[in-house]
Amino acid sequence: MDSQLLLVLLLLLLLGVLSPWGQEHETRGPSEEPPEEEISEEDGVLVLSQHTLSLALRAHPALLVEFYAPWCGHCKALAPEYSKAAALLAAESAQIRLAKVDGPAEPGLTEEFAVTEYPTLKFFRDGNRTHPEEYTGPREAKGIAEWLRRRVGSSTTRLEDEESAHALIDAQDIVVIGFFQDLQDEDVATFLAVSQDALDMTFGLTDRPQLFQKFGLTKDTVVLFKKFDEGRADFPVNKELGLDQGDLSYFLLTHSMHLVTEFNSETSPKIFAARVPNHLLLFINQTLAPHQELLAGFREAAPPFRGQVLFVVVDVGANNTHVLQYFGMKAEETPTLRFINMETTKKYRPADSEPVTAASVTAFCHAVFGGKIKPYLLSQEVPPDWDQRPVKTLVGKNFEQVAFDETKNVFIKFYAPWCTHCKEMAPAWEALAEKYKDHEDIVIAELDATANELEAFAVHGFPTLKYFPAGPGRKVIEYKSARDLETFSKFLDNGGKLPAEEPTAPFPETSGNSTLDPKEEL
Repeated sequence: MDSQLLLVLLLLLLLGVLSPWGQEHETRGPSEEPPEEEISEEDGVLVLSQHTLSLALRAHPALLVEFYAPWCGHCKALAPEYSKAAALLAAESAQIRLAKVDGPAEPGLTEEFAVTEYPTLKFFRDGNRTHPEEYTGPREAKGIAEWLRRRVGSSTTRLEDEESAHALIDAQDIVVIGFFQDLQDEDVATFLAVSQDALDMTFGLTDRPQLFQKFGLTKDTVVLFKKFDEGRADFPVNKELGLDQGDLSYFLLTHSMHLVTEFNSETSPKIFAARVPNHLLLFINQTLAPHQELLAGFREAAPPFRGQVLFVVVDVGANNTHVLQYFGMKAEETPTLRFINMETTKKYRPADSEPVTAASVTAFCHAVFGGKIKPYLLSQEVPPDWDQRPVKTLVGKNFEQVAFDETKNVFIKFYAPWCTHCKEMAPAWEALAEKYKDHEDIVIAELDATANELEAFAVHGFPTLKYFPAGPGRKVIEYKSARDLETFSKFLDNGGKLPAEEPTAPFPETSGNSTLDPKEEL
């Protein structure tokens, strides 16, 4: 009987009714892999996580991913443009998708891709997760879409004859054509790399001898054709050194701009991105005929300074009040000139009220370069009650006497009225001043660095906190720790020092005139 039972059990095992562990098999078929997590969408943008990024990379050979933070103001400003760009590409049936990742919610991804600020955008091609390209394009929908198109498709038009060349040149205001005798040359790769990023220009490429002859060329040259100013600018390729990407980019940016550019919302990004540090501004009222007549002389003076000085016209009759404020001017002072170096932010004005002519404009530029005119500094008037509140109000005119008072330890916040970080730390600064208001040797103060300039140093980020200890020597200590009452107090009580383990503060916001992309630090 025992042997018969054993035989039955063995048969059952062979038939698979029981598992080797004496448990019944499930009656369904072989077990299947759990379904992959679905990727959700918001306004045409994929919403990715640690689990779905790999799936998105497999599904989409061209994927732009924005790492954002829900609290980031710059991310909120980008969001509608990002969605519009996704819609533009979807309408073209382009094989490009836009996605986003909530950085704080996905710390594993932010660490993997070295995300240190928001928003950060990275472009993934052909599922390559290890080497995404950093997004360097504009922050508006058309620019985002064009940046992507030029990476997925061709960024240039191949020109085979005169008809195609003229059709391209006639179709756009600015057209750049690379004339190369050998399209396999390394210089062509450099040219194509530049064409991917110069989104406001149309590019062509040719190796046809008849086109070299037609445009009067005997060697490899990049030619910029434009429907203004001199009409054409040539950049010959140095065969010994090759084509340098930075030099070519600078040439195209410089020569694609009008000799004289009117300042407005459309031209300002290009003005600040021009990498020409010196700007000469003519302030006029375009509604007044005598002011308009000054433009001819201004334009006449411009050509010798191309690449060295950017000539800009500011119409005070338009919405340019912020420009007047930046230069400490009133509309009634026009017509007049101002010169600024964007790297040092030093500003210059003519020594006299000479009429604006080609000769006077040229002389003014040479006087600035020759050091014959000294820069001027902006300052508000000293408020009558500047020292009546716990937080003292400083301006350019009283900064020196307060900050470098040898009997006082002075802690100053340099802020901008529009700065969100400044607004966030304002209560802590007020509380600090209230706490130390009875300490005769401690002064807590603030200075609006957008309306007041200092000879001692320039302020480039907001808020900037500096401590001026009592005593001789005009010492200045920059505060870079946490912005709270407790840490501020430790800093003051310790004579302008903090223990090494104190946390570091976020980076300050950059100036409104900065050409850097707006981002917020983690």
